[in-house]
Amino acid sequence: QVQLVESGGGLVQAGGSLRLSCTASGFTFNRRAMGWFRQAPGKEREFVAAISWTGGSADIRDSVKGRFTISRDNAKNTVYLQMNNLEPEDTAVYYCTRGRERQIGAPVPQDYDYWGQGTQVTVSS
Repeated sequence: QVQLVESGGGLVQAGGSLRLSCTASGFTFNRRAMGWFRQAPGKEREFVAAISWTGGSADIRDSVKGRFTISRDNAKNTVYLQMNNLEPEDTAVYYCTRGRERQIGAPVPQDYDYWGQGTQVTVSS
C-alpha cells in the first residue's frame, strides 16, 4: 500500500532552517508529482510546494518563495522541503502528498491522492 513518511520537523527560532524529508513506498515514485501542504491550527490546509515527476519543474507558494525549496531524489524515493529564514507564520503541521499525475497539478488538495501523517514545524519569535 502507498505510504508517505515525513521527518525533519521540530522547534526552531525565527530565521532558522529546517529540512523536511518524505520517504515514499508502495508505488512507482518516479512516475508521480509530489507536493507539500501545511495546516495551522484553525486554518485550512494550504499548498506550499510541488515538484514534477522528474524534478524538472516546481511550483512554490508566493509567501515562501526565496525561502523554501522543493527537491526530490528518485533513487531514494524521497522528496525534500528545505526551509530557510523561517518565520513564526510558517508554524504548522506539514504534510507530504502524492500527485495524481506526473506533472504538477493545481495547488489544491483535490489534485493529490495520498497523504503522510504530518510533521510539526514550530517557529518561535
